[in-house]
Amino acid sequence: MGAGSAAGSTSGADFASVLSSVDSLQATQSNAQDLAVKAVTGDLDDVHDYTVAASEASLALELTAAVRNKAVDAFTEIMRMQA
Repeated sequence: MGAGSAAGSTSGADFASVLSSVDSLQATQSNAQDLAVKAVTGDLDDVHDYTVAASEASLALELTAAVRNKAVDAFTEIMRMQA
């Protein structure tokens, strides 16, 4: 019973870090969107800042999608093993 409760607390911490990563992704995308608006309105001095922020947001989204796909594949494999 002790091992199960330890695994439950670890997976809870892992899930919290995943939620934190999603919040970070949203903040990165929001920053890129704000810089895009500033670039279009002429309030942004250096367009390079927007380019970097947009690239970071794109890469973060691709990484999040890849991790999600791997998690779904792992879940599907576990379900197939139990059947």
